[in-house]
Amino acid sequence: MSEQTEDADISTANTMRERADESRVKIWLLLAANRLQVTAVLALAMFVVFVVVVTVLPKPIQPQLRSDDTIETMFSTMIGVIITGTTLVVTIGQVVLSQENGPLGKQRDRMENSMDVRDVAEDLIGTPSPADPSAFLGELVGVAEQRAKALRESVSDNESEQFREEVNEFTESLIGNAETVRDQLDGAQFGTFDVVFAALDFNYGWKIFQVERLASDYDDSLRDDEIELLDDLKTALSLFAPAREHVKTLYFEWALVSLSQLILYAAFPALAVAGIMLTVVDIGMFPGHLLGIPNITWVIGGAFTVTLVPFLLFMAYVLRIVTLAKRTLAIEPLILRESQR
Repeated sequence: MSEQTEDADISTANTMRERADESRVKIWLLLAANRLQVTAVLALAMFVVFVVVVTVLPKPIQPQLRSDDTIETMFSTMIGVIITGTTLVVTIGQVVLSQENGPLGKQRDRMENSMDVRDVAEDLIGTPSPADPSAFLGELVGVAEQRAKALRESVSDNESEQFREEVNEFTESLIGNAETVRDQLDGAQFGTFDVVFAALDFNYGWKIFQVERLASDYDDSLRDDEIELLDDLKTALSLFAPAREHVKTLYFEWALVSLSQLILYAAFPALAVAGIMLTVVDIGMFPGHLLGIPNITWVIGGAFTVTLVPFLLFMAYVLRIVTLAKRTLAIEPLILRESQR
């Protein structure tokens, strides 16, 4: 087959954010930030928007918003929303947990399948597979890095200059990407998003495609040892794919269970505040103004924000989960995002 003549981007950026060409704020909000921090940001934004909008509304409308009937309607509705939403989220958590339950035979099959993959990984790594998820992924990335270096050294005397140049560019990109990901995985603790976030930076699918392309475009120029090295590199990259998906699945389950716990914790004060606003608070209890805004507006805005915390927690977690799912839809070498093609 003839050598490839068209100009193609072989190397890629070392992080998912750079490849996706997204802003740091967007990546922070959707993926990187602690979900409690995101919830706090959303709650503060909701509180500010509520107070500002109520303050700038036309004067005839403002008394209606601060009347006892409005408070009663608002917070009686929120009590129903909190109870229904909490029940729904806990049900989702139970569905996730139910997938871990099953008869002895099913559990044995799960164990055998997992051990088979660990045996393959042990053969690949050369030592027993680490039990820590970050160390396990780091070892697989390290094997890919080592095999990329071996490939680069092997093709140094290949007759095709273009092949050598493309392999050098490809392996330099892979090695740099691997070093970045291994640094991020070093010490990352499962349960936080750090492990999965670091694994997202290793774009194995593009690398597998490049290995296949090099083997196909330069099949006439390849020696047997170079073909074997390309196959070895492809094997290492291919094993990283199910390993990352497994860790991602475990994180999904962990996150949904954590979400159920947090919403149960947040539901109690939210219900208490809604009940107090419904049965105790009236307009006359908070006379006066603060910063030119009626005190009752501050009180209603704060109470309304507290009752929204369970929903805001749900929003923060689901934003990360659906973003992660969207960015990892394809396990095979398929590029779904336009910015990465």
